[in-house]
Amino acid sequence: MKNVYLIVLALLMFNCSNDDDTSTDLTQYNANLSVLQNLDNGVAVLDITAEVGVEALYGLEYDGGYIYFVDDTEGSLMIATDYSEIGTKSWGDHFDLTNGDLIGDGQTNTQLLVDGNLNDNSTVPNGLEFGSDDYVFKIVTDLVYKDYDDWFVPSKGSIEAIFNNVHMQGLGNFDETLFYWTSTKVGYHPYVMSFNPNFGGGAFFGSCFDSSAIILVRKHE
Repeated sequence: MKNVYLIVLALLMFNCSNDDDTSTDLTQYNANLSVLQNLDNGVAVLDITAEVGVEALYGLEYDGGYIYFVDDTEGSLMIATDYSEIGTKSWGDHFDLTNGDLIGDGQTNTQLLVDGNLNDNSTVPNGLEFGSDDYVFKIVTDLVYKDYDDWFVPSKGSIEAIFNNVHMQGLGNFDETLFYWTSTKVGYHPYVMSFNPNFGGGAFFGSCFDSSAIILVRKHE
C-alpha cells in the first residue's frame, strides 16, 4: 500500500510540474522584467508598448544600434548607430532626384541613389563617381556590420527622430562635431544633419560636393 501512495504522489508532482512549465510563456509581457528582457524573450513590440508606451523603447541598445522609432501600427522598430569610424565619405554623382523624407523612406532612397550612380547621371563633366564604389550609399548597401547586412542611410525624417528620441535624451553614440548625410534629396540638394543642439535639431540643405559622416539605419520587424 505504501508503494501505491508513493506512485500516486509522484504522478501528482509530475503533473503539477508539467502544468507550471506549460503555463510559463516567455512571449507574454512580464512586468517583472525590463523592456529589453521582454524584447529578447520575443514579446511582441505592440504588447510591450501597450503596457509602457513607445517612449520606453527609445534609446535602448538593441539589434545593432539604438531604437529611435516604433511603428505603433505594425509593431516594427527603427534602429540607428553611428558609423563615422570610417571617416567622412563623398555623396557620389551629382544628378537631379527628389525622393522621400519620411521615417522609413531611407531604404528606398538609398537604393535609388545607388541606381543613379550606376547610371552615371551626373551633370558635372566626367561625373563624381571617380570610377569606384567609394561613396556613402554604395558603402552602406554593401556593408555587413554587427552581423547585419540590411543597413541603409536615414531619411530626413529619420535622422531628426534619431536626434530627438535618442541623442537629446543623452543616449546613443552620435558625434556632435560632425555633419551626417541623410538619403533625402530635393533636385540637386541633399539634406545633412548636425547633432550639435546649437544647429536647432533639424536637417538642412548641404552639398553633393562635400564629404560627410555616416549614420546606419535598419528596420527590425
